[in-house]
Amino acid sequence: MNYFELFELPVSLKVDVSAIAKKYFELQKKYHPDYYSNASEEVQADVLEKAAHINKAFKTFKNPDETIKYVLMQKRLLEEEEKYQLPPGFLMEMMDLNEQLAEAAFDGDDNLAAVKMSMENAEKEIYSPVQSIIENYKEGETTETDLLKVKEYYYKKKYLNRLKEQVK
Repeated sequence: MNYFELFELPVSLKVDVSAIAKKYFELQKKYHPDYYSNASEEVQADVLEKAAHINKAFKTFKNPDETIKYVLMQKRLLEEEEKYQLPPGFLMEMMDLNEQLAEAAFDGDDNLAAVKMSMENAEKEIYSPVQSIIENYKEGETTETDLLKVKEYYYKKKYLNRLKEQVK
């Protein structure tokens, strides 16, 4: 059972986490291992597995990037440890940001603030072309071409997130 089926949701690239939280607590209560302490070992093992599946699904839904990754993997458009080739222009921009980040480490907070702003702008720039696709995804209607654009966005965002981690 996939995560969307588990939470009785339509497949979506962007989920309402607050609405999902209610369903999560409902499922957690229903499948909490403590309620099955007197059940057979087989039932206890099944419940434990179900509870772990529920937790993993909720963790995925709480992270927008992980939700996108999950949907793309379900569609077999993305593979774990895939060697995705990002466009050279994007990589050049990221190299420039990385250099700015290295310089800011020596120059102080003013330059660091400028680099953070550049990163925020880069994030908006990569999201803009796929915003409508992500926010209006419809199972069976959104084309594979559009999903491949989302895949590129996913990898660009992943790259940008690695740079952002250096700032923290």
